[in-house]
Amino acid sequence: MNKDLTVGKAETVLWQFCLPLFGSIIFQQLYNIADSLVAGKFISENALAAVGNSYEITLIFLAFAFGCNMGCSVIASQLFGAKEYGRLKTAVTTSCIFSAALCAVLMLFGILGCTPLLHWIRTPNEVFADSRLYLDIYVWGLPFVFFYNIATGIFSALGDSKTPFYFLAASSTSNIAVDILFVKAFHMGVAGVAWATFLCQGISCLLAVLTVLRRLGKIPTPSKPPLFDWWLLKKILVIAIPSILQQSFISIGNIMIQSVINGFGASVMAGYSAAVKLNNLVITSFTTIGNGISNFSAQNLGARQYGRIRECFHAGLKMVWLLCIPFCILYILFGRYLLLLFMEKESVGALMTGRQFLWILSPFYFVVSSKLVTDGILRGISAMKQFMTATFTDLILRVILACLLSGWTNSALGIWIAWPIGWTIAMTMSVLFYRKEYQKISL
Repeated sequence: MNKDLTVGKAETVLWQFCLPLFGSIIFQQLYNIADSLVAGKFISENALAAVGNSYEITLIFLAFAFGCNMGCSVIASQLFGAKEYGRLKTAVTTSCIFSAALCAVLMLFGILGCTPLLHWIRTPNEVFADSRLYLDIYVWGLPFVFFYNIATGIFSALGDSKTPFYFLAASSTSNIAVDILFVKAFHMGVAGVAWATFLCQGISCLLAVLTVLRRLGKIPTPSKPPLFDWWLLKKILVIAIPSILQQSFISIGNIMIQSVINGFGASVMAGYSAAVKLNNLVITSFTTIGNGISNFSAQNLGARQYGRIRECFHAGLKMVWLLCIPFCILYILFGRYLLLLFMEKESVGALMTGRQFLWILSPFYFVVSSKLVTDGILRGISAMKQFMTATFTDLILRVILACLLSGWTNSALGIWIAWPIGWTIAMTMSVLFYRKEYQKISL
């Protein structure tokens, strides 16, 4: 169901829109968590390390899909808020055509470049073959990843956050069952984990795209809109390229950090692989709420309802801080038990690594969530230079400090400390940028 985000009490509308998005990302993360859980519990610690090692490379591909999602979603939101429905449909088809071409290029890169990347991050020999196998299968599923992201971006632009939630709830729970079936019953190992994700993502992508096409077909326009528009593509790329760069550079930074982690051996790799899945569940949840805030801000910018953007900022902070509390308590007090879900048996080294990671990072979820809310508004009002500046500052600091502090402490502890420092500085910058940009548009 399409929903106009420019009417109604801002806080209530934002909660109603963002909570299904939060639920969706919980189920989305179940894909990755299920892969690691099944690999660690039913295959081996090395299989868990291989899936975690591959995950950092898959994030590069996801960065491009996410960028296409945001570019299409923000521009479509602005056009929907302004009630320019013909151009809205053209923006959607333009995004799809561009995304298909980009996906083809990335598939070629994945086929040719994943092995060198695995060597570059110093993947240990005992997990190299499984890491490569997982990536080989993942690359062939990239069209599903791209078009599913485009579809969810369109749903969000139309004010509908519930439909993607239903798709993800069904597909992610199915993924867990198929993971276990392929690994336990068919003895497919890491390949079974990858093929399960491939199949379930493919089905959810097909259903989402068909639903979007039907939804758009019901929106009346005076004449048949063109399929492609270069001016709209430029507008989309203004949002998409910085979002792609943000996510891809974060992914590259994570790969560089992964290479430092790999130097400490398979046990530390396995512990990090489990802990980072739990961490990413939180960060991706906040990012997704930030994306919803982008849609809310973009619709209200298109409708010239500037006061609602400020209300959105305060409501968004309240929302993410309330979510921080249970995550912090859970990870600090019960992190050990959550980590053991990923391991076939208790590994002292891996478990200590994971607990240390969660203890250091979780108190700073209040900081990073504030940054991601602010980033959502900056994207929604097209303040992309400011958004990029804060994001790159965070990334560069984390990578440099991870390298320096891990050498200084001669342990992975230095890597974990780098996260909160980068988050705190970048959050301060994002808030200052938001205040300045809001003053400009509200004059």
